[in-house]
Amino acid sequence: MGDLEPIPGQEPIKPLMAKATPTADQLLTVPPYARPDRVDELIRRSQARQSDPFDLPPPSGSAAPPAPAGTDPQPINNETGPATPQ
Repeated sequence: MGDLEPIPGQEPIKPLMAKATPTADQLLTVPPYARPDRVDELIRRSQARQSDPFDLPPPSGSAAPPAPAGTDPQPINNETGPATPQ
């Protein structure tokens, strides 16, 4: 494997919503969000975790949530195979 290089004699195509056509070097430059900085912050002491407001217990009875209002219940069909007209 080697570094990416533009094809000689071929210009990049202008993206539909772009104001200008980017150069091959601009297209081959890795954006900063592709390689974010690493955070090496070491924890020196144990710290208690804060409670998570979204960590909720499961609903009582382990029942499935109800269907949204206004939807008709669909019959359950456990048959498999191709659908053939009768």
